[in-house]
Amino acid sequence: MSTKVITLGVIAHVDHGKTTLVDALLKQGGAFAAHEHVGELIMDSNAQEKERGITITSKNCSILHNNLKVNIVDTPGHADFSSEVERVLKICDTVLILVDAQEGPMPQTRFVTQKALELGLKPIVVINKIDKPGANIEKTHDQVFDLFAELGATDEQLDFPMVLTIAREGIAKLRLEDTSEDLTPLFDVIRDKINPQVGSAADTLQALVYSLEYDNHLGRIGIGRVIRGTIKSGTEVTLARRDGSMKRGRIAKMFVFQGLRKIEVQEALAGEIIGVAGFDDITIGETLTDNEKPEALPVIEIGEPTVSMTFNVNTSPFAGKEGKFVTTRQIRDRLMRELETNVGLRVDEIENSDSYKVSGRGELHLAVLIESMRREGFELAVGRPEVITHEEKGQKLEPIEEAIVTVPDESAGIVIEKMGKRKGEMRDMQSIEGYTRIKFEIPTRGLIGYQSEFIRDTRGEGTLAHIFLRFDSWKGDIPARSNGVLISQEQGTSMGFALANLQERGTLFIGPQVEVYEGMIIGENSREGDMIVNPLKGKKLSNMRASGSDDALKLIPPRKMSLELAIEYVADDELVEVTPSKIRLRKKLLTEVERKRSK
Repeated sequence: MSTKVITLGVIAHVDHGKTTLVDALLKQGGAFAAHEHVGELIMDSNAQEKERGITITSKNCSILHNNLKVNIVDTPGHADFSSEVERVLKICDTVLILVDAQEGPMPQTRFVTQKALELGLKPIVVINKIDKPGANIEKTHDQVFDLFAELGATDEQLDFPMVLTIAREGIAKLRLEDTSEDLTPLFDVIRDKINPQVGSAADTLQALVYSLEYDNHLGRIGIGRVIRGTIKSGTEVTLARRDGSMKRGRIAKMFVFQGLRKIEVQEALAGEIIGVAGFDDITIGETLTDNEKPEALPVIEIGEPTVSMTFNVNTSPFAGKEGKFVTTRQIRDRLMRELETNVGLRVDEIENSDSYKVSGRGELHLAVLIESMRREGFELAVGRPEVITHEEKGQKLEPIEEAIVTVPDESAGIVIEKMGKRKGEMRDMQSIEGYTRIKFEIPTRGLIGYQSEFIRDTRGEGTLAHIFLRFDSWKGDIPARSNGVLISQEQGTSMGFALANLQERGTLFIGPQVEVYEGMIIGENSREGDMIVNPLKGKKLSNMRASGSDDALKLIPPRKMSLELAIEYVADDELVEVTPSKIRLRKKLLTEVERKRSK
C-alpha cells in the first residue's frame, strides 16, 4: 500500500495552542524514538521564540501515521510575520485553522483564513482548549462559519470538517461526548477528507521554492514542494527566476524531512517537501523545472510593508566599546543577508549618510531583526518607527489596522478614550464574563507607542491584537508623547545623590553607577518640554553633619526600557542606541548648542 503524502499548514492567532498541537502531532506521529527526551514547544527552536513565547519563522517537520505522511509547516501567529504565512499557504493541500474555544476567531485568524480561501484550500477547523471553563463550542463554530461566509467561501469550503481538541493533553474528538485518548480522530479526518493538490509524478518537473536555509558546507538551500514530476539528486534542472530569466544548474544534494530531521535522498516524487543545494543564488518564489520544457509557476506575491525605521551607525561617545560589528559596511552586509530569507522586509540606502531605511510589516517584525543583530554582536542606532504612506489620485493614504482589545470591564472606559484620541473608530463591543472585547479600526500611527500605555491602563490584564486591514485616507494629526525627557549634560558615572533629587522631577530610566554621556536620555520629565540635568553630582564631603539630611538615600527603582518599549517611546528627534549589552535612549543631536542651532 503506497504512502499518501499531505502538506498541512497550521495557522492560528497567538497563544491559541498551535505549537502545542504540533508538539502532540509529532509525539504521536512517531517523530521521536522511545528513548528521546522531548521538551515542550519543540518547533519554537529559536532563542527569541522561546523567550517571547511566539512563533517567528515557519518551520518544517513530518509525521508518519498508518501509511499517511503529513508534512507539517508551523506558521507564525503574529500579524507582523504574515509574510511567512502567505508563502507557506501556496504549497499546502489544506490548513488546520486553530481557534480557541472561548475567544473564537481573532484578527490574525481572519487574515490567514482569507488567504487560504482565496487559494481554494478546504480548511479543517480545530476548536482547541475545549476544557476551558468559558469554552463555548457551538458559538465558536457559528463565529467561524460566519467568518468563512463573510470572506466569500464556496459551498464546499463552508462544509468544513471540525475537530475538537485539548492540545495540551494530545486528545482529539469529533463530538464533545466522544471518548478519546489521542489524536487519531484528527489523523483520520486529514486522511479521509484531504487529497494532495499536485500533478502526476510522471509529468515534467515543477517545484516551487517557498523558504530558504543556509548551511556552512553546502551554502544556500532552497526549501520547496514538488508540484508535479520527479526530481533526482545529481541531475541538471532549470531554475526559473523571479525576473523571468532561466538558469541551468545541477542538484548537488537533496533532502526530505523526517520528524524534525533532514534525511538525504536521491529522488522525490510529486507532493514531497524537499531541500535542494547547488544553486547559490536561489530565492523564494522561484521554480525548479525541466530542462527540455521549462515552465515557471506563478511567483509568490508578498504584501507590502507598512512601517519603516532608520538604521544608523552608532555615533555615541561609547561607540565600539561593547559590540564587534560597528561599521556601515558590516551593518549593510547583515541587512542584505536578512533580505535573502525575510521576504516581508525592504532595505533602502539613504543617500549621503551612514543610514538605511528598513521597512517591515510592523514594530515587532523590525524589533526581532534588531534583537537578532544585537545578539550577534552588532552596534547600531535606530529611529522612531514611521508609517509608510501611499498616494492615489492626489490623495494621501495611510495603513489602517483592525485592533481587538480584551480588557477588564473597569478598564474599558480609559481604553476607549485613549483609542479615540488616536483616531480609533469603534466597530463592535461585547461583554464576556467580567471582560469587555472591543473592535476598532485605527491608523497604524495610532498604535505606535501605545502598547506600554495600554499595559499600564489595564494593569497588565488586557490583550491587544491587530492586523493590517487596508490603506485609507489620512486621518489627521495624532497626539504625540506629551512629556519631555531628562537629558544628561555631562559624561561620567551616575551618582545616587544626584538621582535622588532628580526622581522628584520625573521617572528615571537608570540607577546609580551607570555610565552616561552628554545628550543621553536618563528619564522622563513629569512635565512638557525637555530638561537638561546633571546625574553626576555627588554629596559635598565635610565634617559637618545635620539631623535628617544624612539619612540613607531612598531611590525608586528605575523604569527598565526593553527594546520594544524604547522603540515605541522615542520621539522624532531621538534615537535608540542598541549594543549587545545595553539599550540606551539619546538625542540625535547630543549637545545643547547643536539642538538650539537646529531649531
